[in-house]
Amino acid sequence: MLRLSFLLRPTLIFAALLLGAGLALRGLPSMAESARAIPPPALDEPANPQATSEVAVLAGGCFWGVQGVFQHVEGVIGAVSGYAGGASDTAHYETVSTGTTGHAESVRIAFDPRRVSYGHILQIYFSVAHDPTELDRQGPDVGTQYRSAIFPTNPQQTRIAEAYIAQLNQTHVFNAPVVTKIESGRDFYPAEEYHQDFLARNLKRVLPDFYRATPVLVAAAAPRS
Repeated sequence: MLRLSFLLRPTLIFAALLLGAGLALRGLPSMAESARAIPPPALDEPANPQATSEVAVLAGGCFWGVQGVFQHVEGVIGAVSGYAGGASDTAHYETVSTGTTGHAESVRIAFDPRRVSYGHILQIYFSVAHDPTELDRQGPDVGTQYRSAIFPTNPQQTRIAEAYIAQLNQTHVFNAPVVTKIESGRDFYPAEEYHQDFLARNLKRVLPDFYRATPVLVAAAAPRS
């Protein structure tokens, strides 16, 4: 089973440093204080040693935090902030922010399915990337552009996502129903460059003396007995 102990929301650390430096931040994902371990999906994609890459598109509030989480996941090749759910001509930050475009702030995650499965990507998404019980919002960020949504890239992803949401609701893992929407057949549009790698890039810019390219994880930093 994929270990989730290394996914304890680096966004909180970045938020404290950036706010201390006077950099304004929009609301961070509301599950930052209450990340929880949840069971893996009972239905997942079968192992395929020939597959070297797959793409998942997920929305869970502010894309800065979601991107930051998945950039720390073993097996993820890349994570890009962007927009999904609306048309190409409205895929711009100022327009999406009006909440009238149908877009949600989203992250396109490229991953190696031999190292991490789509089901485990969803496990991370539901457990530590955002709060899937909040409807059309994440914490202080309110509007359909901050909705919890999965944009499957193939029919198998749709089946896995539907089954997992049903599983989580049936087992009452959360104190409220999962309201995540599954929206198939929607294109993804990358966000403006200044939104990419926001957490790491702004830490490096604002506090360069404290920046390190490779994160130090709790397990690695623990003293040896």
